[in-house]
Amino acid sequence: MNFPVEQHQFAVPAAPAPAFVGQGTAVEQSRAVAEVQAAVIVARQFPRNEALAVQKMRTGFAQHTLAVRSFFRFRRGTSNVSGETIQFAKELARCWTNIHYGVHELRRDDANGESEMQAWAWDLETNERASTTFIVPHTRWTKDNGGTRLEDPRDVYENNSNNGARRLREMIFSVLPDWFREQAKTIATNTVENGQGDKPLAQRTADCIAHFEALGVTVEQLEENRSGRASGKWTNLDLGQLSIISESIRRGEVTVDEEFPQQRVTAAEITRQASEHSSPAAPEQAAEGGQWPAARQPGAGAES
Repeated sequence: MNFPVEQHQFAVPAAPAPAFVGQGTAVEQSRAVAEVQAAVIVARQFPRNEALAVQKMRTGFAQHTLAVRSFFRFRRGTSNVSGETIQFAKELARCWTNIHYGVHELRRDDANGESEMQAWAWDLETNERASTTFIVPHTRWTKDNGGTRLEDPRDVYENNSNNGARRLREMIFSVLPDWFREQAKTIATNTVENGQGDKPLAQRTADCIAHFEALGVTVEQLEENRSGRASGKWTNLDLGQLSIISESIRRGEVTVDEEFPQQRVTAAEITRQASEHSSPAAPEQAAEGGQWPAARQPGAGAES
């Protein structure tokens, strides 16, 4: 049945055509899909050997360099915050095999000063996937100055990377077995506490003191950090904790002043110092302070 042409004026308009997709974008989308499919197929064809994974993990975290980089520690208020680093999580994923992970910046809003990001980890064998989406303000917070807006693209990138690494670490831990993580943590802790093994304890203590002195930290500050224990009585555990602190300082997670605050002068010390300066002093000391005894004024008794 044919309708008059005028009755078609209220017909629903057709949906708008999709936005133009360039050839490069189409190729990249196809490549990404094919890459994921290939990774899943390979993971099914070559499943992980858990015994081999455990052996690789034990060998890796028995290395002192990796073990020290596996932990962080910094001060927050009156307490210490510690845990495992992103390097620790990535090494576990490497040993466990068939795990994909990453961090993506989904959107950047320079007007509002924030980035929307996503961190994810995926076990290709079990098809277990963990992801989180979060907002990262383009702001650097300090205890003294509060929040400072980041304008330099490099500062924004580093800020996003630091925040993304912490989320990525938790996503990797979510898809790994808890027993695998705990075993690695125990081995790495023992490696840190036992030291490199090729140097005696006294030599490692001296090297540790010299390293921190180069950073402007005195022996007294180190001993106070170790609960007031003299450096000659430090144990492998003490040196291991100081090694972790050193790595946290190197990574910029904490500053030297935050970890080793300068000792504050008390009111009693100020009073004592004032009394010492006001007491009678030797002529040489009085001369340094600008005060000379009357009998010792320059030129006094020169005519006698």
